Amino acid sequence: MFSIIINLIDYTNKKKILNFFKKNLNDKLINVIDIGAHKGETINFFLKNFNIKKLFVFEPNKNLYEFLIKKFPQKNIFIFNYGAGFKKEKKKLNISIDSSSSTINKINMNTDYFKRKKKFLTLKKNTPYFVDVQEINIINLSEFILNKEDRIDVLKIDTEGYEFNILKGINKLDFKKINFIYFEHHYDLMIDKGYKFSDINKLLRVNNFTLRYKVRMKFRKSFEYIYGSN
Repeated sequence: MFSIIINLIDYTNKKKILNFFKKNLNDKLINVIDIGAHKGETINFFLKNFNIKKLFVFEPNKNLYEFLIKKFPQKNIFIFNYGAGFKKEKKKLNISIDSSSSTINKINMNTDYFKRKKKFLTLKKNTPYFVDVQEINIINLSEFILNKEDRIDVLKIDTEGYEFNILKGINKLDFKKINFIYFEHHYDLMIDKGYKFSDINKLLRVNNFTLRYKVRMKFRKSFEYIYGSN
């Protein structure tokens, strides 16, 4: 229910993002990487509005991965039960009660933002926020896929505070293959990320990307950003 409500709230923002990509991607066949696919919201977004050559999908949650495999049987969609990060390794994924907020990171449960979120989810005081823990495989994006592709038109990342770790794992040559990087960043203190937005901005600028678009996500201390290659 929480995800449905959030998707309805974000409808206006998605229209703005759609207009940006429509203007900048034109009608060509595009390659997309979706890291943190959840229930396929971004997959649907690009399938509905663009001509897809290849769509590479990463979802570490085993249950959601199985859901995606059944929902998207198309031959040009490649779905992997992996997370992405700086290096190849195993991590623990904390599965949240609403699934869209599952994270590798620790959660600061004493923050006002976390308390408001639990209230929004109508959770009782003693109801656990995390309902499961899964061991997941993390891949390095350059090693796994970027070194095999000539061009990626959109790299989308939504990993609840793990975005910087993924970007750090991309080597300089592979950055040159990417046209746009579309990601979410949380400014609240609920997620213990271990980095700041300025770290992402610096890394992308060093690799010749500039900020092209940003929009605040309503009722959250989060923004969606689109950086484009120069």
